[in-house]
Amino acid sequence: MKKLLVFLVVVLLSVFVLAEKLTILHVNDTHGHAWTFSEYKNPDIGGFALIATLVNKFRVENPDTLFLHAGDLNTGVPESDLVDAAPDIVALNLMKLDAMVLGNHEFDNPPEVLSKQMKWAHFPFLSANIYKDGKPAFTQYIIKEVGDLKVAIVGFTAEETEILEALYAQDYEWRSVVDVAKELIPELKKQADVVIALVHLGDATPIKGVNSHELAEQVDGIDIIVDGHSHTLYEKPEVINGTLIVSAGEWGKYLGKLDVEVESGSITFVSYKTIPIKLADITPDFAVATVLDYFKELGNEKLDTVIGETKILLEGTRNIIRNQDTNLGHLVADAMVWKTGADIAITNAGGIRASINPGPITYRHVLTVLPFGNTLYLAKITGEQLMKVLEYTATIPAGKGARPQVSGLSYKIENGEIRDVLINGEPLDPEKVYTLVTNNYMAAGGDGYSMLKELEGYDTGFVLADVVMNYISEISPITEYDETPRVIKVQTE
Repeated sequence: MKKLLVFLVVVLLSVFVLAEKLTILHVNDTHGHAWTFSEYKNPDIGGFALIATLVNKFRVENPDTLFLHAGDLNTGVPESDLVDAAPDIVALNLMKLDAMVLGNHEFDNPPEVLSKQMKWAHFPFLSANIYKDGKPAFTQYIIKEVGDLKVAIVGFTAEETEILEALYAQDYEWRSVVDVAKELIPELKKQADVVIALVHLGDATPIKGVNSHELAEQVDGIDIIVDGHSHTLYEKPEVINGTLIVSAGEWGKYLGKLDVEVESGSITFVSYKTIPIKLADITPDFAVATVLDYFKELGNEKLDTVIGETKILLEGTRNIIRNQDTNLGHLVADAMVWKTGADIAITNAGGIRASINPGPITYRHVLTVLPFGNTLYLAKITGEQLMKVLEYTATIPAGKGARPQVSGLSYKIENGEIRDVLINGEPLDPEKVYTLVTNNYMAAGGDGYSMLKELEGYDTGFVLADVVMNYISEISPITEYDETPRVIKVQTE
């Protein structure tokens, strides 16, 4: 009897040892938000110094922990944008980030900037489906030893990046995420106990390729998908085809924490939470905060120059401006016409990245709204050619950055058809040649506006953010701004 008890204890201990707990911490779509910031009626949130405190705490609780970034490190906060995301990368180095997948906004800048960022980073930038000259352009995957586990982390970047970031992404070959995954995942399953797809795909309908849910449906063998791109905040994992899918919102407002147990190649879900990052609840990590404070001080004087004032909220919230006209969208488009004297302006809502709260407006605010460094592009366009542009806008799915904000132009999209087109109050003349001002990104075919590449025109060199800054200075104080819809979409059938 005694021997039997000893045997049972040994068996139970063996089972306990074999079941290893793995913690996966993750962020996505931080977009330059390395510092704690405030939203309208939501003060002191986010920031890598606060996230670092939690990452360190959870690593102490479970040394078998990975910290991952699901892409879009770049573009969104002036202090970061002006120095090519150096503050973000230095902070993530201090936080011992294990890996990041390339997001579409990693292609906002010339390739030499991305190359420089990769050299600064002490962590790999992953993507398996981006090729150049017939070979993978970036590290496709890594296999890390985490405790007694071997964990494969493979990166996948949205195929629609080729369209969304037309200026620089077209230098690469964008292969099918599903095809590459079907080739790689079976090999990784042979080499690792756990296969994590660190992806920048999102859960929205893409212009091209698949989203994260479709990847899970179509490719067997992925244990966990850590997602970014659509800025989705998951309260619990999605489970598709046996794959756990998680995503932690945007801008470092939350830290995702997924706990699983791994035993003999089997993954068991334990818990998941997205933890709000609030200064009121978390003490900043001293080392990370010190480094970030240094970077912030470098550009403060110029960025904090007051250039105007608004008494009202200028609305640029992502899920609003990508679905409807807003006063800020109108202001940006009007500024483009004001500067150039063009008949009409068309700019993409995805280029407008934030709202401006009531109060003094600084250069920092404008650069936060318009972080891409775009310039104004002037072109000649006939009424007939303009109709092709408008017909394309009727096909843009809800919530996409390609959604236009316009000036000097109004029209209705009724059941997918373009109606009631007016140019400065006059009906569109198919034979007339109009002057169009857009941004250089769209003029190069960005966001699917390929028809604009065929137009005769030129880059003015005027930086859009500077144009808007000057326009705001001219019209301040802003007590009201036109909110009458210029692009109306109705569905009656």
